[in-house]
Amino acid sequence: MKYDVLIIGGGPAGIVTATTAKKFYPAKSVAIIKKEETSLVPCGIPYIFKTLGSVEADVMPTKPAENLGIEFIIDEVEDVDVKAKVVRTKGGKSISYEKLVFATGSTPVMPRIEGVEKKGVFTVSKNIEELRKLHEAVKKAEKVVIVGGGFIGVEVGEQIAKAGKKFTMVEMMDQLLPAAFDKEFARIAEEELKKLGVEVYLNSTVKRITGNSSVEAVELADGRKIEADVVIMSVGYRPNIELAKKAGLRISIGNRIWTDEYGRTSEKDVFAVGDCSEEKDFFTRETSRVMLASTATFEARIVGANLYSLKVVRVNKGTVGVFSTFVGDVALGAAGLTEEMAKKEGFEVVAGYGESLNRHLASIPGAAKTKVKLIFAKESGVILGGQVTGRYEVGEMVNQIAMAIQNNLTASEIDTLQIGTHPLLTSAPTTPPVILAAEDALRKM
Repeated sequence: MKYDVLIIGGGPAGIVTATTAKKFYPAKSVAIIKKEETSLVPCGIPYIFKTLGSVEADVMPTKPAENLGIEFIIDEVEDVDVKAKVVRTKGGKSISYEKLVFATGSTPVMPRIEGVEKKGVFTVSKNIEELRKLHEAVKKAEKVVIVGGGFIGVEVGEQIAKAGKKFTMVEMMDQLLPAAFDKEFARIAEEELKKLGVEVYLNSTVKRITGNSSVEAVELADGRKIEADVVIMSVGYRPNIELAKKAGLRISIGNRIWTDEYGRTSEKDVFAVGDCSEEKDFFTRETSRVMLASTATFEARIVGANLYSLKVVRVNKGTVGVFSTFVGDVALGAAGLTEEMAKKEGFEVVAGYGESLNRHLASIPGAAKTKVKLIFAKESGVILGGQVTGRYEVGEMVNQIAMAIQNNLTASEIDTLQIGTHPLLTSAPTTPPVILAAEDALRKM
């Protein structure tokens, strides 16, 4: 069995690498090898608990890829011989390739805390069978505790709270969503959770999980106890690099597969993409810990296009880090550095704020307040980051901010952007919040 392009992993990174490769090199045979027949949409996992209602509603379709002529092999790779260009599987297959892509993703971390082996302790897995078990346990539970206040923890918790469960969140930092938002925006998410009846414990660490064979409570380091039927550990994910290590690929300081800006690894004709591959921050060039499907697919488009010939314009210049979420009745989005992160990196910064309605008039249905914060380097005026809160427009607004970051726009350039507006769709032309934020920053420079 031989393919021109063989991809290990059928998540978003693997799928988009495959479809991009097939579009750029239609004569090449492309196959994806993955362990499970059914893959899930990672970003949709939190919503199985309420909005979607079931695990099966979050299944990632393969038909569009199959329609392009991409083949799927359901098996597990045991060994990769990068010199012979052969992959061997648990099912006994030997598959030859011209180009190989590692898209092996990541696995949730189970922290080393006393009692995590008890029945009722889960992580938020991407495996469909594991998620079915968690979904069923949450349905039967009365009291749920989530350890970790990042995006997955907050989104899973919000959905569990909306499903009518008593839910408590424990976060070791002094705010929720610390990787993406400054405290002023994180507090908005915290307040929305509290409106849903969620108890939030900040600056708190878990000492142990108590109970006999099953969970009964979570004991904090300060001695407080929180009763629980189910405990969900949401403290991060680790990249799946064991197969790459075994194959002799170079591993980065950040414990991911080393790649250059084209996704090439240390071995000729072998690439890596997504959570398993090294990412560098857009500004600092230090190892980035961002693990997002949106980032993975951005990288996948670069890798898929560059497999056989380098397209210089399709180069990874670094990970911006673009996030959006919906908590309670409020959407939040962030891109680039927070003000706190920028200061820690040594940037002298100016923050500008803009606030207005998302429609021309308050009387228009759907009108709600949108607030924008933009962070600029004081000397050059170059944008470093931005945060937005509001309603459904937030997702695309933060994408626009990410585009501004990626193109090194200045406060002056953003202030003079030409925009289109409409009473039913946007803020009034007199008060676009992104431009107001840039204008506010310019006055402070």
